[in-house]
Amino acid sequence: MNMFKPNTATSVANYFTLIKDDKRRADIKKLHALIRKTVPSYKPVLVSGMIGYGMMPYESKSGRKGVWPRIALASQKNYISVYACAVNKDGKYIAELHKKELPKASIGRSCIRFKNTEAVDLDVLKKIFRETAKGTFGV
Repeated sequence: MNMFKPNTATSVANYFTLIKDDKRRADIKKLHALIRKTVPSYKPVLVSGMIGYGMMPYESKSGRKGVWPRIALASQKNYISVYACAVNKDGKYIAELHKKELPKASIGRSCIRFKNTEAVDLDVLKKIFRETAKGTFGV
């Protein structure tokens, strides 16, 4: 069940309209509003088929340079992804630090995957967004 073709979005508003499932669209809009309220200085932009917030320049260990969001939101085929691209002062990925607080989510270094907003504690996500904004940018 492909929700939409994310690379066809032409704006953040258009991103929402391309999500055909009403529940998924409502969840993505709810998360977008939560991010905007929690870190209002992070302006939303389209990046790589998702909505990015807090664009930051980076240089990888291999020397590759680019610009990437600190926080990103994506509607995937089978789940919603929230990316928190930051590490704390000890070099630990912020998303991973909250794994136990989000037991229904699948969490990697920077990615939090879940079926819908009922599967996650929105207060924990707010905490992750705040910590990501304060942390060291990490991709």
